[in-house]
Amino acid sequence: MRAADLRKAYGTGDTAVTALAGVTVAFASGCFHAVMGPSGSGKSTLLHCLAGLDSADSGQVHVGEASLGGMNDKQLTALRRDRVGFVFQQFNLLPTLTAEENILLPLAIAGRSADRDWFDQVVSAVGLADRLSHRPTELSGGQQQRVACARALITRPDVVFADEPTGNLDSRSGAEVLGFLQRSVREFGQTVVMVTHDPSAAAYADRVVFLADGLLVDQMQAPTTERVLDRMKAFDSAAEATPGSVRIAGAGARRRG
Repeated sequence: MRAADLRKAYGTGDTAVTALAGVTVAFASGCFHAVMGPSGSGKSTLLHCLAGLDSADSGQVHVGEASLGGMNDKQLTALRRDRVGFVFQQFNLLPTLTAEENILLPLAIAGRSADRDWFDQVVSAVGLADRLSHRPTELSGGQQQRVACARALITRPDVVFADEPTGNLDSRSGAEVLGFLQRSVREFGQTVVMVTHDPSAAAYADRVVFLADGLLVDQMQAPTTERVLDRMKAFDSAAEATPGSVRIAGAGARRRG
């Protein structure tokens, strides 16, 4: 998937805050991509525009050959249901449904039958075969997030978007979720785009892109925790040297991250 010259601002006039200032970026299929940047750099806004959860003020987003800019609400809903998977920080499971029912929910909404072989592969990969009859309250946080990951994959989407997927998890549970996302790329050929603030999480990716001030400013192939941490420290140093130029958290002009 790809985006060209994405621009997005919130508010109008003197109170307007620019979240994206002209981002052009491509995400290769079958790869695990991480998006990082200082607080307020525009990374979550970028994710939401890429996924069709929010609309850019200008610019183009393509999922495969489909252009989101020309879609009406019905078409966007169908794209998000059939071609895009989502993993959120808050899990977003329905409490009255079992793990299996939560995983199959996108197919049920679409009125489609499950491919049981694919279902079994996904459930095996997330290690939940013995928890399918349990409801979310009977699962740990890590297990709930793995249910969410399985739900994101069940439709065989073009791309899975993960927004801080380990933000509510301890380090062990977070590693399990990241390991599964990584395996989904390597074993299933899935494309994953993940927003994270954690250098250790970014190290699971094949590539990291860095945003600052609503712009794409750097990228890194084959990241390691140490290399990503060093790059993030450079943002902090730049912010201290020129307040407001990179760290957009100053009084009166807080960007959306």
